[in-house]
Order: sequence, then structure tokens, then C-alpha cells
Amino acid sequence: MLPREENELLTRIGAHTAMGQTMRRYWIPALLARELEERDGPPVRVRLMGEDLVAFRDSAGRIGLVDEYCPHRRASLWFGRNEDGGLSCVYHGWKFAVDGRCIEQINEPVPFCHKVHLTAYPTVELGGVIWAYMGPPEHTPPLPKFAWTQAPASHRHVSKVIQECNWLQALEGGLDTSHAPIMHRLLRDDAGRGGIKPSSAYVRAKAPALVVDLTDYGYQYAGIRALGDDEQHIRTYHYILPFHQIRASRSETGGRVDAGHIWVPIDDENTMVYNWQYSLADAPLSDEDRLERGIGNGPLHVDPTTFRSKANRSNNYLIDRAVQKTLSFTGIDGVNVQDRAIQETMGAIVDRSREHLGPADKAIIQLRRLLREAVTVAGNGGVPRGVKPSYYELRAAEMVVPRAGDWRSLIGEGLKPEAILETV
Repeated sequence: MLPREENELLTRIGAHTAMGQTMRRYWIPALLARELEERDGPPVRVRLMGEDLVAFRDSAGRIGLVDEYCPHRRASLWFGRNEDGGLSCVYHGWKFAVDGRCIEQINEPVPFCHKVHLTAYPTVELGGVIWAYMGPPEHTPPLPKFAWTQAPASHRHVSKVIQECNWLQALEGGLDTSHAPIMHRLLRDDAGRGGIKPSSAYVRAKAPALVVDLTDYGYQYAGIRALGDDEQHIRTYHYILPFHQIRASRSETGGRVDAGHIWVPIDDENTMVYNWQYSLADAPLSDEDRLERGIGNGPLHVDPTTFRSKANRSNNYLIDRAVQKTLSFTGIDGVNVQDRAIQETMGAIVDRSREHLGPADKAIIQLRRLLREAVTVAGNGGVPRGVKPSYYELRAAEMVVPRAGDWRSLIGEGLKPEAILETV
């Protein structure tokens, strides 16, 4: 269990909270680049880290991420005119550049633009995502050049979906390997829906023993499952502070990919989950891969305009009890729809003081320790884990290997031994 005061510390992300200030030391996904394709196009509302913002791409292609409310009379800049190098408030015509400078005041006989500045955050476009830095300028970290952001556009795909719960319980669900072959399992190999087939080694193997290797970015952990007398199933994950996961996976068409999620706080009780994958083969991702049919994050499951899940609390996540008896363990279609159903119905912010954790929760326990450490380090002016660019080339692995020998060397990829600071 986690004491309530620590639960409050880790879950609250407002600008004046300890965790909120810590998170602002990292690059944070703000929106998908395809939401701002057009120069001088309409601005887009962005709620991020409890702040109401608008994003726009100006005449030169530069991206602004600014306070939604005009500093004149607090009108919403979402109604603004994006033209000629800035965003103009339609109420009185005050105009702002992407860096927040006021550059025009057409209602004032003697403009005083130099006295007015709109809150604006630096942005960078990488991997089909627009990232923002919301922290102190003197602590600006290296750019978030994850391996997937460097892949050609033909070989990568990124989507997003709103999850109606706190960011931490969503992240913890993503880092929990022991639930996956249970909740996400299919009951028949020919079930014809997303999930893990019963013939898979992931399902057939026994409950996992967890090995967590601490690093300067967070940790790699492995779920090690006995498979018969001579083999074992290994699946590795990477956790990069504060909210990134990397895991080995398969695309919709069976190609080998690295994939993962980023659980970005909208506010204390809502999360924007970014879902990414990139092909590890020469072949690009297919149109079918980009539909994310089995995983449950594509247009069949998520409204492409609002980014809200079509299966949600109001319709009981479209659970089908007949399907639950015959085809899948949950009766809910879409692997990540299943995750959203469980995590959202735990409550907006789960009460961790009522938990009973066990050895299978080792990665979750360590995650919380690292977040507490990051808050302390950042609060003392230091550099928390995950800021340095040591995560750029990370890969994940999943395979069956002999039980004899060192599994790290047998999987042949993933974490370099010299990157391990401590194994817990």
C-alpha cells in the first residue's frame, strides 16, 4: 500500500505541485503533428498538465503553444485569426507571435506591445508529435530523440486517446507485465479479435519472476516465465521517466515492431495516451497496421476528432458476456480498450492506501520509488533520471530461450550491461 500523502504527491501535477514541477523538467507530448498540418490554419485547443493552451502553426511553419486566454480581457484565443505571422484575438485584435510576444494592438491609439507577453512554451516536432518544454529555461533537456521518432514516417505510426483517470494508474497498468497474458488472452486461437492467443508461449508459461535493472533513465525490467522443463519466456520493457514505456510487440499484420505508450497528464483526473510503433524490418507499416484494430486505438475504436474512446464507462465498454464465455477473457474488444475499462473504473485517482501488493508488482513498486526520487532530486536543483539522452537507442525483446545460461546475453538486444546501475 502507499500512504495517502505519498499518493497525493505522485498523482497531482498542477504547476505548483512537486510532481508537476518535476514533470515540467522533461519534454512533454502536446499534440500530434497532423493536428497542425496547415500553416495559418485554425488553432487547436490543448489541455496539458492542468493548463488550458492553444497551439497554432504560423505563416513560416513555426509552432506556437500559448495560454488560451488573451492577457487583455481573457477572451479565448481559440477563436483567433492565425495569419501574417501571429495569432490575433478576435475580441480587440491583440496579436501574438509563437514566442508569446505581443506584436499588434489595433484597438489602442498608442500601442504598448512591449509591456505585454503571453505565456508560451518552446516546442519541437519529432516523430509526428509536437513536444513542449514547460520548465525553467536553464534546465531545458536534450531533445526527445527516441529511436521511434527517428524512424521514417513510412515505418512509424502514432495515435492518441483520452483516458479518463489519473496518469499514474494508467502508467502503472502499462508497466504491469503479469496482467497481460491474463486480461488480454483469447480463449481460442481462431477468436478473430485482438489479444494473445492461448497457444502463445506468453500465455502457456507460468507466472513471472521479475528482474528490475535500474539505469540513469529509469529501468529495464524483464518478466521471466518458466516454460516446460528446459525453456523460459522472456519479455523486457523499458521505463523512461517520467511516463514512457517501450516494449517488444507485433504489428497487426504480424511484423516485428517496437511499440509503447506515453501517459501524459491532461489534468489530475484525465490522461492523453500516445501510442506509437515502428517497424524493425525493411518493410514499412501497412494500412492495416495503422488501423490498430486489435490494440483498440484506431478509428474503429477511437473518435478521430475528439480522441475519445467509443467504448467507455457510459456504455460499459461494450462488454459482451457471450464473447467473454467463448472468445476472450474480458469480453471487451481491443487490448487497450480493456486497459481503459479496468483503469478508469478504479476511480479517477485510485486510493493506493487500500492496495495489497505482491512480488508480481515489483516493477510498480520500483516505479513509485523512482518518481519520489525524481521529485527530491528536481526539488534540490539536480538532474532527475530520464533527462540525459541515454534512452535514444533503446530496444525491447521478447523470446523463448533455454533456461540454462544468462538470459541477458541470450536475448541478444535491449539493455547494455554497462548501463545497469543496480539490479533490484
